[in-house]
This record gives sequence, C-alpha cells and structure tokens, in this order.
Amino acid sequence: MSSAAWRVVRGMVLVVAATAGIAFAAPRVPSNDDEIVETLPLVAGWSRNERGLRQALARSPRDERVAIAAARAYLELARAQGDARYAGYAMGALAAWEPAAAATTPPDVLVMRATVAQFLHDFDGAEASLKSALARQPSHAQAWITLATILRVRGRYAESDDACRALGRAGPALYASACLAENAGLRGDHRAARDALQTLLRQPQLQDAGQGATRQWLLTTVAEVEELAGRPAAAEAAYREALGIERTGYDVLAYSDFLISQNRAGEVPALLKAEARSDAVLLRLAIAAERQVRRPSTSPSAASSVSKPDASARRDADELQARFQASAERPGAAALHAREQAMFALDVQGDAARALALARLNVQLQREPVDLLVLARAAAAANDDAARREVKALMQQIGLRDARIAALL
Repeated sequence: MSSAAWRVVRGMVLVVAATAGIAFAAPRVPSNDDEIVETLPLVAGWSRNERGLRQALARSPRDERVAIAAARAYLELARAQGDARYAGYAMGALAAWEPAAAATTPPDVLVMRATVAQFLHDFDGAEASLKSALARQPSHAQAWITLATILRVRGRYAESDDACRALGRAGPALYASACLAENAGLRGDHRAARDALQTLLRQPQLQDAGQGATRQWLLTTVAEVEELAGRPAAAEAAYREALGIERTGYDVLAYSDFLISQNRAGEVPALLKAEARSDAVLLRLAIAAERQVRRPSTSPSAASSVSKPDASARRDADELQARFQASAERPGAAALHAREQAMFALDVQGDAARALALARLNVQLQREPVDLLVLARAAAAANDDAARREVKALMQQIGLRDARIAALL
C-alpha cells in the first residue's frame, strides 16, 4: 500500500485537521470590483476526471472498482480542501452496498467505507467495517494498517500492536515495523522508536527517488517521536527534511503546530499561505496571529501593551468562529470538532474554562498526544488541579509518555 493512503488514514484528526462538518461563514461584501473574495480550488468536483467518475458510477453503481475509485477521489478532495461535503460524496459512492449485510459486502468496499468513516471521526463504525472485512480476508494489508491507526488514535496501544504484527504477516515488513515503532514512541521508548525508523530510512530501496512519499511519512513520524521525547531541535530537522521532499497538508499543519509551540508563530502565515482555507488552516492562522499580538516584549515601556491583530487575522478568526457556530447547530456534531474548538477557545478567545470542557469532551472520542496536550494546556490555563490529575490518570491508563504534557503537570 502507498504511504499516501496511510496519510489519509492517520492525518485526517489533526488536519486538522480533521474538519468534518464544515459550514460557511457569513458573506463578505468586497470593497471594490477588483477585490478577490476567494480563489476556487482548481481540483474541485467539476474536473473532467470527476465528471467521468460520476458518469461511470451512475451507469454501474455496483461496480466495485468504479465505486471505490470515485470514493477515493472524493475523499482525497475532502482531505486536500478540508471540506467534509466531499467525504459525504465519498460515502455516497458506496451507497449501493448500504442495504447489504457486511457479510455480503466486498471487503475492499468495507475498507473504503471504514476509511471515510475514520475521516468523519466515526471510529466505532470504521472499526466494525474493518473487522468485518478482515474476518473474510485476513490478508488485507490496508485493513490492518487502518485498524492499527484507529486503535492507536483511541489510545488502545496493545491492540494496535496486534494489528501492526498482523500487517507484517499480510504486507510489506516496512509498514509493520514503522507501525510498531510509532506505538513504541507513544509509550516512551523514544530511542527504540527513533532507531527503528532511522533503520528503515537507511534501507537501500528507500533511496530511490520514487520512494519520496514513504521517506516523507517516516521522517514525519520521526519528528513526532522527537516531540514526544522533548527534543525540539531533532524534531525540527526531521520536519524540514520531510517538507523538503514534498509539502502535504498533514506535514504542513504538524510543522505549524511545532512552530507555534516553539514561540515562532510569525513563521506560520508564510508556511500556510498556499494551503486551502480549511478549518485546520484557519485555526493555525488565528492562533499564530494571536500569539504575535501577545508575544512578550523586551521593552519595559511596552511590556504591558497588547497590539491589535490586523484586519486579515481578524477575518480569519471571525470566519472560523462562524463555521464553528454553524456546525454546533448540527445534532451530535459537538464531539466531532471538540479538539479544534478547544484550541480556538484556549489560544484565540482566551477562555480556559470553555477550552477545558471541550478538551474533556474530545478525549472521550480520541486520545492522540495532541488531544491530551490540549487537555493539559487547558487545565494549566484554568489552574484546575483536578483536571491535571485527570490528565495524569488518562496518560497512565493508555500508557502515553509525552515530555510536553509532563512539563505542564
């Protein structure tokens, strides 16, 4: 399987990102006829390729190959544009099998359905689809790596290890080794994880130019392990090497978060300039602008002053808040966007109490390091000792070791 498929599975929560249920902000009236209000994506659903996919799907809705190709194209568009409507279209492409029982649905369709469900944060539904597929096709490597990822996201590391090992029996050993290394890094065995990943990066077959995407994925994983270990210089080196291969949405957002954590928010707008204005991108821009406004001053006379964000930064924050408000009106949507809304409440609005409530809601659904880090930061901002103890207990329960979180407790 390709590392691009892995990135779809793993990177859709941060990116973010992770932007199911996007809504539109209130309309903005341009000040003159020459003002560009928005640049529409060139790849949006009107391309010739996608029109062809829709036509083929209309002719043969139960053609497995056509349905999966259409679903994959829409999901990639959802990932690239940060627009969950396309994930809905992806699920719709598989609708011909919806009335059928899992036992009669093709395994590849189940795996694709699980991948879309994971993007939409329906982890229970994704896990059920994957287990149904694997019951019928135990050698399905994509199913195993997707299952390993979902279990990891939910803090079930031992079960994720089992899926990683099954992946090693079903597919290339490289992916199984990297899968286990990532889990080791989460548990605090940072040196072993780092060594395993660097060993994979040195493999002769990965030196080929055509293996850049795999190298990029491994380097990003190295960077994340180094962040867990509290080694920011090593993390930055790995991030920059990964981005030197190719810019992907996942890596750009991860590096943006790193820069903000290192008090280098001023570098974020240039990094995100070419990215689609997804919720995840707008969130980082809004946080970076707020950090710039409130950055410490070395001048005694300016120490107590706070500058105002520029008009562009204010529009970004207002647009994002409007999207959050619109999505909150959808039944059952609150938990799906709780991570991003917690970050917005904490880092843009300065509302520690609200951030803490949202962060608590979020960790009921997903338990990646960033989820517990947001909870710990909110607990510290609220000066809530009970919440700090809650973070400690949760880390102990799932076995996570993260130097960034430990520094806050």
